[in-house]
Amino acid sequence: MSDKGRLYIVATPIGNLKDFTFRAIDTLKEVDFVFAEDTRNSIQLMKHYKIETKIDSYHEHNNVKKIPKIINLLNEGKNIALISDAGTPTISDPGYKLIRACIDEEINIIPIPGASAVTAALSASGLPSDSFFFLGFLPHKKGRKKKISFLKSLDNTIIIFESPHRLLKTLKELHDELGERPVVVARELTKLYEEIIRGNFDSIIEYFESKKVKGEIVIIIGRNDDRIYF
Repeated sequence: MSDKGRLYIVATPIGNLKDFTFRAIDTLKEVDFVFAEDTRNSIQLMKHYKIETKIDSYHEHNNVKKIPKIINLLNEGKNIALISDAGTPTISDPGYKLIRACIDEEINIIPIPGASAVTAALSASGLPSDSFFFLGFLPHKKGRKKKISFLKSLDNTIIIFESPHRLLKTLKELHDELGERPVVVARELTKLYEEIIRGNFDSIIEYFESKKVKGEIVIIIGRNDDRIYF
């Protein structure tokens, strides 16, 4: 049996703190270290569940520096949990490079599944879920137009993350490129002001033009098929 530690990829709640599995809580209590995307948010979660494990940061601005440190700890036999700001780590988060480094070092990687904004939004959208394409966040500038144009070639449901201040711009650009489509916007999932708006590009854009938008957002776009319009 290897003397190396294990890396646990632990999903955390996307809003509602009750959306946390027993296994995830036990894992965070039992590992030697927790590395988190945003320690300020994660400390609040850990305090809520009385988790006293030492916590450190791992995010896109320090991953080059932190990966060797994490690998050294794992090679010394320490067990480590990776968590993101919310939801499942490595999904539109910087965990990919750490996973690859662990694979190269033959370190055991164990997923602890749980909340994910992607599946939560899709499950309640009312759009076909048998086949979908998850894009994550669109590029802000370079490659943005090309990426949006690429979506025209897809014949399945499309899922995109977006921030509140870019929502309208993104919806309008998608509409211009893709034409009319059935659309769902899910906002603040699992939180107090959760909102799931269904319609088409025209109606969704009109709705958000008259509304101040806050919170995390998932955009879901169906194919142009009369059978799936709302």
